[in-house]
Amino acid sequence: MAFPKGFLWGTSISAEQVEGGWNEGGKSPVQIDYAAAGDAGHMRKVWFRNADGTRGSMPAFGKLPEGAKYEIFDDIHYTNHEAADFYHHWKEDLGLFAEMGFTTFNTSLAWSRIYPYGVRNGVNKEGVEFYRNVFTEARRLGMDPVITLYKYDEPVWYEETYGGWENREMIDEFVEFAKTCFTEYKGLINKWMTFNEINILIMFKAMGNSNLSKESIYAQTHNQIIAAARSVKAAHEIDPDLKVGCMIAGQCAYPLTPDPNDVMATYAGFQEGFCYCADAMMRGRYPSFAKRMWENDNVQMTVSEEDAKDMMEGKADFLGFSYYMSGCITTHTDTEATAGNLFTSVKNPYLKASDWGWQIDPVGYKYTLHVLYDRYNKPLFNVENGLGAYDKVEEDGSIHDSYRIDYHRAHIQKLKEAIEEGVDIFGYTTWGGLDLVSASTGQMDKRYGMIYVDMNDKGEGTFERKRKDSFFWYKKCIESNGDELD
Repeated sequence: MAFPKGFLWGTSISAEQVEGGWNEGGKSPVQIDYAAAGDAGHMRKVWFRNADGTRGSMPAFGKLPEGAKYEIFDDIHYTNHEAADFYHHWKEDLGLFAEMGFTTFNTSLAWSRIYPYGVRNGVNKEGVEFYRNVFTEARRLGMDPVITLYKYDEPVWYEETYGGWENREMIDEFVEFAKTCFTEYKGLINKWMTFNEINILIMFKAMGNSNLSKESIYAQTHNQIIAAARSVKAAHEIDPDLKVGCMIAGQCAYPLTPDPNDVMATYAGFQEGFCYCADAMMRGRYPSFAKRMWENDNVQMTVSEEDAKDMMEGKADFLGFSYYMSGCITTHTDTEATAGNLFTSVKNPYLKASDWGWQIDPVGYKYTLHVLYDRYNKPLFNVENGLGAYDKVEEDGSIHDSYRIDYHRAHIQKLKEAIEEGVDIFGYTTWGGLDLVSASTGQMDKRYGMIYVDMNDKGEGTFERKRKDSFFWYKKCIESNGDELD
């Protein structure tokens, strides 16, 4: 059998996308609590009140205009407010995870549940105990959770007080948050990840679909990298047995043509979109091409001796990553675009695509596994891999999602081949185990789960859970440790 004994099987979810309970249990608001749903052709928007009293909106991750304030409007439905209501259904959901045979699951902690108004205003004990209960139950059910500290959800209080991640004060705030989590959940959690898809801001820079300046993007990313490094060091001091990884949004792109300029553009895209952050966190220093990036973007970047020391001493123990799709890159203009994970790409004529235009490429997954392990030579962890689709509930309540089974079967088969060829990877978690709010479009109707959640984009539904066909297929896969994929 290709998969080693003890290989971790499970799913990945996140606090902001499944929990709901946005203003319960002492939690403070985060930016995405002010975002409505988009659709297959439109990214979601964050809404606010301008200084002149008019209503305004901006892309998620954006920066509020001067004098503007986040506001909840009565005529907008905010999907994250309830999401999949994991906050009230977590015991039921963990029971379903255990029924599938999960040996792990990944979720993020809501920073806004632990420190809703900054370190100086104290820990929210109710939030701490919520996660303790979740992790304790997961352990009782035989799961070894891998937990992410941050997934784009710092409390709005930090934006209002410090201006967000451009301010280096955020580094100390995050490290204290991390220390609290490492200490409170010692013995329950032995594998952590710091920042989810930390390279997203850099990818936004390349795409030009953000209202953030390049200076802001580099400053925010650098401060997060330093916060991650210091958190790794703190974790090892609190418990030398803790493993702390980073998590990068996976990229797989091919030159559209054999034109050497396409080849160079593709490799430069990989360097800038993936390796800039991954090298800093896995190798402990910015890569040689970082200087070229800063010069091209006319940004003055200074890495202090202290920062350089922290980066080298706080290297990640493993590399977590997401993989959904691949795309093409070209220097030519007569091309057709296709959608992707928060970004568009050039369409590959050899691939099929999902309902949202994401190109399905299991061979690219295997290619990515080899590239990442060859480059970093540290254990890998597949945090996110999944297919967003429209699901139909039949009259008898069944959901026949053969397309999702086909997607995961093909990717797990390529994962098996990569392991046989020498790639060191210790776990595979699908995105996501139950239907949740899509990060890019804010939709519930874009369904990823193997467990159906009765809730739609308009806020209509009962939150009833239903097992899809993929639920039973994944259960069989796990029981056989990845050997049975039919």
